Amino acid sequence: MMNEMFISTMLLTFKLAFVTTVILLILGTCIAYYLSVSRSHVKPLIETIVSMPLVLPPTVLGFYLLVAFSQENFLGRFLQEYFGFRLTFTFGGLVLGSVIFSLPFMVHPIQNGLAALPKSLLEAATTLGKSKINIFFKILLPNIKPSLLTGVVITFAHTIGEFGVVLMIGGNIPQKTRVASLAIYDQVESLNYHEANKYALTLFVISFCVLLLVYIVNKKYFAKGFK
Repeated sequence: MMNEMFISTMLLTFKLAFVTTVILLILGTCIAYYLSVSRSHVKPLIETIVSMPLVLPPTVLGFYLLVAFSQENFLGRFLQEYFGFRLTFTFGGLVLGSVIFSLPFMVHPIQNGLAALPKSLLEAATTLGKSKINIFFKILLPNIKPSLLTGVVITFAHTIGEFGVVLMIGGNIPQKTRVASLAIYDQVESLNYHEANKYALTLFVISFCVLLLVYIVNKKYFAKGFK
């Protein structure tokens, strides 16, 4: 039974990390592009909002998400009554919390990669009559592959280790919202260190491997670029 619980918990953890990473790859790339080219007066405000999860305790974010989407508040009741959609204590709620909390881990590497591109690259593409869409997909993104990879890997690794946000909005329901970080907490509380170690060691090995992959790939990319 414990083996089945371990497998289902890890699968849910990876599913959450995968879905969150895919959503943020699309959303984060768009936000990063806007921040890298914008000269708007609201840019500092947007950058502040994006970066808030870096300094905000995850339990604070999770608490306000829980309050906002609770059935006792207007937004939660509205989604439930008119769309049959509930975010609290569901996988959808975990995704929402993870997307918000991991947003800067995707946006910042991509924004830095776009900002580091030489202006002459964009000027040359514009002179050749390239559309903004073609410039974005065929010139900008191919030239920031290391930044994209860094954002994807860090976002994935960060999501599988989340605790406060997923606990507040997910509620730690077995086989529904209990991810590996919550399972570790449960097992430690029960003084079951052997099972806690299974979850912890799995997350440790995966996090180490994905980060090692980033450094290896980036090293090869830059070494190739300087040849």
